[in-house]
Amino acid sequence: MSFPSFFLLLSFTTLLNSISLLSSPYLSPTTFLPDYQNMLLNFKIFIYKPNAALTYNSPQETLFYTSLRNSPFVTQNPEEAHLFFIPFSSDLSTTAVERVVKGLRTELPYWNRALGADHVFLSCSGLRVGADRTIVELNKNSVQISCFPTPAGMLIPHKDITLPPLATLHAPIRNTTSVLGYFRHRGAEESSLAKELSDDPDFLVESEPSDEITYADRLSRSKFCLFDYGIDVSGIGEALRFGCVPVVIADRPMQDLPFMDVLRWQEIAVFVGSGGGAKELKLELTRAGGEGYERIKILGVEASRHFVWNESPQPLDCFNTVMYQLWLRQHAIRYVPRE
Repeated sequence: MSFPSFFLLLSFTTLLNSISLLSSPYLSPTTFLPDYQNMLLNFKIFIYKPNAALTYNSPQETLFYTSLRNSPFVTQNPEEAHLFFIPFSSDLSTTAVERVVKGLRTELPYWNRALGADHVFLSCSGLRVGADRTIVELNKNSVQISCFPTPAGMLIPHKDITLPPLATLHAPIRNTTSVLGYFRHRGAEESSLAKELSDDPDFLVESEPSDEITYADRLSRSKFCLFDYGIDVSGIGEALRFGCVPVVIADRPMQDLPFMDVLRWQEIAVFVGSGGGAKELKLELTRAGGEGYERIKILGVEASRHFVWNESPQPLDCFNTVMYQLWLRQHAIRYVPRE
């Protein structure tokens, strides 16, 4: 491990030791960092040779794969690997993926040892469920790395994980908050909630800010950033970084949030349904903006380091936190199809 990496980890160790269990964004504050350091020292992934040059549809898929391929986690010895990565392009058909995995099953011994439970694949669009045994095992057993938010029905929460979107803003602007809630709906058909909120002077509602500087200013001046799960949630990481507490509007449990087995999401964000309309939402935010608001905000800023993508991965950034989630999935339970 390089000296800068060691220094950053040492600094984070000091920080964690100074934070009580009740004021940490982590699910396991006392074990997270030691386990993370253990991962850095020991985790190994074997990448199968792709059948063709790879192309991915999203920038986070491309950056993750590039980072993985160039990382010290990769081993050329499959016998020392904890997990096996199956590379295939985003536009590959389910039939073509089936052929890839069947080749691994017949030509190498590693898939059959656990029916693919120690294998990983990257697909933000998901795979169509087929009757073929190979695709069933790939979907049910192997770890799918998807993108947040995932297509409906394309994620199995106990084993699959999601990549946060690429953040475009990295330098917070510290302003005094002057807006209760900021709602960016990204040009989608404006919801009835957005129309109601646009009439309230305590909320700033717009399709898209004019530029990144304006967007950064919006985040810095707002106490809460509103995200409609059915429209756009891509800015959650940026909101956390700027101290704008995310408010996720969803009418069903969210099982695809990034880093769900690392972060205590209930401590860094607010979750509300859409049924109460603007009036009920404002009451919820008024309550959340009371005595405990600063704590939520501070924990969110602390957690935001995990949402930062870097061309060259840094300790505790997005790439390494995704790798930590894979490290936690070394001992998956395999699915055995009925005969």
